[in-house]
Amino acid sequence: MAISKDKKTTLVADLTELLSNSKMVVYAKYEGLTVAELQELRKMAREANIKIKVVKNRLVKVAMKEIAAYKDTDASGLTGQLLYALGTDEDFDAAKVLTKFAKTHAKMELVGGFNGEGAALSKEEVTTLGSLPTKNELIAQVVDTLLSGINGVVSALENKPETIETKPAEEKTETEEKPAEEPKAEEKPVEEAKEEATA
Repeated sequence: MAISKDKKTTLVADLTELLSNSKMVVYAKYEGLTVAELQELRKMAREANIKIKVVKNRLVKVAMKEIAAYKDTDASGLTGQLLYALGTDEDFDAAKVLTKFAKTHAKMELVGGFNGEGAALSKEEVTTLGSLPTKNELIAQVVDTLLSGINGVVSALENKPETIETKPAEEKTETEEKPAEEPKAEEKPVEEAKEEATA
């Protein structure tokens, strides 16, 4: 069913605004997905504050021409039945949502995307970005690492070995109290002693 010129104008205006505010746009083939599966995707996207749009590629290209960052962007990948995920909060959220969904839905095929500066992204780049931890996850990992180090130091201090007790100086051992014996006078041979006695 053909849409009216006014409807097209409204759609292009909405897409232009969405693209202008998006930090990343990811597009994918969705042919073969059921209505229930698309609803599942929309729910997942909504929870991540991602917009899912199913619109004609031609209208997307028209909207891109209205935005300075996208005027010279390579849009040759926008062919066939595509859906678009647009994220306005975190840089990689759109990629993360579609990458996660595609892992459990074989009929969802990632095609590519654009970053906020208008640079085209390949399927491989989108997949890689979609696998990265979010900013909050990275912060949590850093905090966990720092706390782990601090807890290790505290634990070591709390479990340090007790100081070895030393005996008081006045308590001497039997060996220390016993005076050393004087060396005995050198004993002379018996014959030499007799000679000295008769002399």
